[in-house]
Amino acid sequence: MPKLLLTVPEAAKALAISRSKLYELLASGAVRSIRIDGSRRIPLNALNDYVNALMDTEEAA
Repeated sequence: MPKLLLTVPEAAKALAISRSKLYELLASGAVRSIRIDGSRRIPLNALNDYVNALMDTEEAA
């Protein structure tokens, strides 16, 4: 079964960006996340939503 939630380092690696860039995206609300007992987790579908939004922006340009 694939993971539903990723850690920040795992999500950054999946997007091929740095952890600090991912934290910027989280702070701006571009990528959604949740907290579980103080640990930040990024739902896999939040990464898909972010990438799809980027693609939509590129196609509209």
